[in-house]
Amino acid sequence: MSPQDAILSLRGVSGGYRGRAVVEDVTLELRRGEVTALLGPNGCGKSTLLRLCARLMEPMGGSILLEGRELSSIPRKELARLVSLLPQGRPVSNIPVRSLVSHGRFPYLGYPRRMTPADRRAVEEAMELAGVSEYRERNVSELSGGQRQKVYLAMALAQDTPLVLLDEPATYLDPCHQLELLELLRRLAGRGRAVAVVLHDLPQALEWAHRAAVMEAGRLVDAGTPAEVLDRGTLDRVFGLRACRVTVEGKERYFFTR
Repeated sequence: MSPQDAILSLRGVSGGYRGRAVVEDVTLELRRGEVTALLGPNGCGKSTLLRLCARLMEPMGGSILLEGRELSSIPRKELARLVSLLPQGRPVSNIPVRSLVSHGRFPYLGYPRRMTPADRRAVEEAMELAGVSEYRERNVSELSGGQRQKVYLAMALAQDTPLVLLDEPATYLDPCHQLELLELLRRLAGRGRAVAVVLHDLPQALEWAHRAAVMEAGRLVDAGTPAEVLDRGTLDRVFGLRACRVTVEGKERYFFTR
């Protein structure tokens, strides 16, 4: 990948809350056509890093470039057409699924917010991709945690941005739907998007991501392909585990032991 393939570039970025840095001196690229897994122990700054990338908070130091432009210089409405974020938690909406997914099209609508046929097609496609079409007319508050998670993912997909950020999207999903999610992220990358996702299942992250970025105590301590990060022993040290790699039916699989 050449430098022009980077959609988002972080250069020495620090950020945090109430004057205290949670993320320090992070330099990282999120590239077109790649799924980047953000890995690290709880509290190491992964969610804060995503919030910085989505401009939900301003950096305390360093710079963030989105397609070569300073992130802070991009108007909010334009930014919403470029970056979508699926956070860890959000209030449960008391509206129909289709209506919630339609919110992803708001950055493209003028006043009043009248959907065009193209917007409606984008909503239908997003629901189909996320696997929520069958309950499009149901109220979000009536759904299970896993179903709601997929609906919020559909809303992010309807936003149709080149950069997609997801913070623990597999939460509440059963194993089958977790695999569907990972397949979907690879498909998005295949369409030229840059995807950054916080994952806690290390074997899944290593098997499905194109690149892994490992954080520890607010700092980026390693980044590279899953094989590179694994072979350097970074995951063993950061998590206090022993990583093992085996080949099953021609594909590499990973597992960890204490």
